[in-house]
Amino acid sequence: MTAVPAPAAVLWDMDGTLVDTEPYWIAAETPLVESFGGTWTHEKALSLVGLALEDSARILQAEGVRMSVDDIIDHLTSEVMRTISRDGVPFRPGARALLADLKAAGVKTALVTMSMRRMATHIADLIDFEAFDVVVAGDDVTRPKPYPDPYLQACAMLGVDPAGTVAIEDSPNGLRSAVAAGAVVLGVPAMVSLVGAGAHEVWPTLDGVTASDLGRLHRTHREERS
Repeated sequence: MTAVPAPAAVLWDMDGTLVDTEPYWIAAETPLVESFGGTWTHEKALSLVGLALEDSARILQAEGVRMSVDDIIDHLTSEVMRTISRDGVPFRPGARALLADLKAAGVKTALVTMSMRRMATHIADLIDFEAFDVVVAGDDVTRPKPYPDPYLQACAMLGVDPAGTVAIEDSPNGLRSAVAAGAVVLGVPAMVSLVGAGAHEVWPTLDGVTASDLGRLHRTHREERS
């Protein structure tokens, strides 16, 4: 098959897209809620997937966690980072290989996450090559996903037009953010359904996906818009 030029940049969500950390967040949330006498179910945990950490913290407060929003975020971030440091980076299938292929092809990359910068850079630093040109984290933006601001900020830092990029996401909020920014958006579901969230395409996995595959995806959907 003839290779297709890759997009100008590929923009990656982190939790659930690049790395399978959502179970780590749930594992940190459960004992926190229970320590204040509450009950944290799997269904409640899934409702936080893709939310800004501030919004998640307020939901945890409503569940009885008597801590400030900042303290909840700091506690959960520290717990997840501790698990990653102990167990290693839990890459989603195909994610590391695709990142390496993009770097080999000279494609710009950004990590665009609503996790805190200290966690995002911690994960990026544990990857055994320089995987990202820029990192935009939850504490770097005024308006979180689903607003377009995080993806627009990443594109500005990379010096690329959002229309020339592909964004990869696993949550409805993330998809809506990337679509609103003007990227071609690929949904790869992890823990929640992406039906009706606006992805240009939904693929079951990144396993075996290459830079050229993302180039074909981008060309197909840019041609549809022209």
